[in-house]
Amino acid sequence: MGFKAWNLLRMAQLALPVPAAFVIGTRYCADPVARAGVAGADLWRAGLSALERSTGQALGNARRPMLLSVRSGAPVSMPGMMDTLLNIGLCDATVSGLMRQSGNPRLVWDAYRRLVATYGEVVAGLPATSFDEAASALFAGRDERDLDFADLRSLTQRFLEVFSQGAGRPFPQDPAEQLGGAIEAVFASWQSPKAREYRRLNHIADAIGTAVTVQCMVFGNAGGESGAGVGFTRDPATGASALWVDFLFNGQGEDVVSGRRSAHGHEELATVLPEVWHELSEAAQQLEHAFSDMQDFEFTVQDGRLFMLQTRSGKRTPQAAARIALDLLDEGLIGPKLALERTAGLDRESLAHPCVVATGGTVLTPMGRAVTASSGVAVGEVALDEARAVARHEAGVSVVLVRRDAETSDIAALESATGLLTQRGARTSHAAVVARQLGKVCLVGCTELQIDETARTIEVGNTTLHEGELITLDGNEGVFYAGAARVEISYPVELLARLDALRQRE
Repeated sequence: MGFKAWNLLRMAQLALPVPAAFVIGTRYCADPVARAGVAGADLWRAGLSALERSTGQALGNARRPMLLSVRSGAPVSMPGMMDTLLNIGLCDATVSGLMRQSGNPRLVWDAYRRLVATYGEVVAGLPATSFDEAASALFAGRDERDLDFADLRSLTQRFLEVFSQGAGRPFPQDPAEQLGGAIEAVFASWQSPKAREYRRLNHIADAIGTAVTVQCMVFGNAGGESGAGVGFTRDPATGASALWVDFLFNGQGEDVVSGRRSAHGHEELATVLPEVWHELSEAAQQLEHAFSDMQDFEFTVQDGRLFMLQTRSGKRTPQAAARIALDLLDEGLIGPKLALERTAGLDRESLAHPCVVATGGTVLTPMGRAVTASSGVAVGEVALDEARAVARHEAGVSVVLVRRDAETSDIAALESATGLLTQRGARTSHAAVVARQLGKVCLVGCTELQIDETARTIEVGNTTLHEGELITLDGNEGVFYAGAARVEISYPVELLARLDALRQRE
């Protein structure tokens, strides 16, 4: 079933609100002969019929159209390494039906333009920049969330033209063809360069393959009481026992996890939709009790109604790993044996805590501020792309990768860098999650940061750094400094004492 579908099933068995879905198993990815038929309806017709019966909707039905998401899901978690497609089933014939069902023309045209762009990029192999440039030409400088339905309708028509010009054929208007192409593309993304690199770094066998989950759509872009979010049941940087959530009103899930948009913490969600926040808090507690570990989950809110879309054990820093295991032991959710397994290899040095300190009574002035996705301190040369990061790393030089977006395609550069600083992105974006897993300091969403790839410089206010000059990221305070700041190391005495006490019990 793959990890994602298995955990969706477990959440459904907990009576959590999970949209209906079916799964196409990993063997269709691992076996080239089986994979050759995944685009054909014979493989997935029975699953689709079951979804249609459960929802009272039908794929391609002009009056009651059903829209689908198509997602990957390997037997082990590989966040953001494979492709996802949303809004499958929208076409010229189903637009009016979805409009009648939702009563929301803005939702319909927003979903349609997203589908055309994503399908063009993932299935037809068109560059994402072709759609970005078309959007900029029509609505330069305007946030897409400020566009009304007429704007989005115009954008959709332009995207359809871009697709046709780039692909040499019209965008497919047959929803069954869309679904088959999406399934085939998600299976193919198992062999994408970033997925292969992630497996290499994490010693994951190529042969296990990915499953594909086909799930009924829920819409976070349905208006002011809707949105998409990603959360952790505990702080993945420190291990503190508090819900850690990023949420984007009136957006879809890919807006948060892609790293191309900045999202906010939970405060606004809790204020605007307190009942949803309470339900989400209870769901997070259920997940921890059921899975006996800190969970990383994705969710959507549609018109004030919560839906759970994914859960998995969350990536965490060494300090968080130690604290979470010890706290779960104290809370009775795991036993001493499992706590020992989860803290094996964690010692004084792996839990060392670097801090930026001033020298000679001077006051440190940050170059800029950002959102901490992974704590610690990183000092290194500015590198603006993968080639530079890898080359300088191979030369024995510490580098800090500076990018506009926190994207998982940068995984090779992340491996070579000591830290990541981005102009956009959320602390729960897939790239930030991977940076945290790799033990890299990560600061995201510095909106004041300007990157000039031609001049090879970065700028905040009146301070400019050239590629190759030194920068210091302070993930503890959410700031960064021009040059190499002085760093001192401290050690978590209380946490180390708790670890020693655990190990002496055995």
